[in-house]
Amino acid sequence: MMDLEPLSQLISLKGKKALLTGAASGIGKATAIRFAEAGADLELVDINEKGLEETKRLAETFGVKVNTYVVDLAKKGEIDDLWNNLKDDPPDILVNNAGVYWFRKFTEVDEALYRRVLEINLNSVFWMCQHFIKLRKERGGVIINVSSIEAFLPFAPGLVHYDVAKLGVVALTRAIAREYGRKIRANVVVPGGIETEGVKKLKREAVMKLDMEKISISFNFRARLPMGRFGNPDEVARVILFLASDLSSYVNGAIIPVDGGFLST
Repeated sequence: MMDLEPLSQLISLKGKKALLTGAASGIGKATAIRFAEAGADLELVDINEKGLEETKRLAETFGVKVNTYVVDLAKKGEIDDLWNNLKDDPPDILVNNAGVYWFRKFTEVDEALYRRVLEINLNSVFWMCQHFIKLRKERGGVIINVSSIEAFLPFAPGLVHYDVAKLGVVALTRAIAREYGRKIRANVVVPGGIETEGVKKLKREAVMKLDMEKISISFNFRARLPMGRFGNPDEVARVILFLASDLSSYVNGAIIPVDGGFLST
């Protein structure tokens, strides 16, 4: 029989440190908890301080070290300050999960909205990856960026600005994998149909306001899902954990949908 490492060792993140953005809720929160369960110490980033503290409380039940940082990712100066605090002991794993999806008709998108969406959804990922690679390019590390099915198959109207940013994340990640692949593994997760707190809030607002367009979009989206249901944040977190761990040691530059089969239909 081949001399194989045990699965428990391959999936373990013990002795590793991970930096996650958007950690206060949704996919980021679920990922932080799974990483903590796998033994990783955590550096958690979000603009929502209350949510960060809740994630920290849950993660610490696994006996790992957890630090939190309230950062506006639309401001490069705050990103630079974050990494200045981390430079002496940089994370082994970077998960760029933070993102915003503010609906606005294409013809009504103004410069302020467009710039802020790009700053948070794309530019912050660029700067976070740049800092990470500067510190880890000789030691090695793992980057997981979170895109969206909207980048490949725009479905909801009013998200052109979001779609542009999320496809940029894919190009950025694959370029990093190509250029730094000897030491850095960089992959993209593409969630779709995930029932995060934000999605639930949009559904409630659509019903309360009798917004038939959004109600129709939600109905048609669900009808198109081959699995017939929405996913939950932990189902994405498990894939991110796989990509962060040595289970995926030969996976680099990959685009991995976690969408219940949406992109196949």
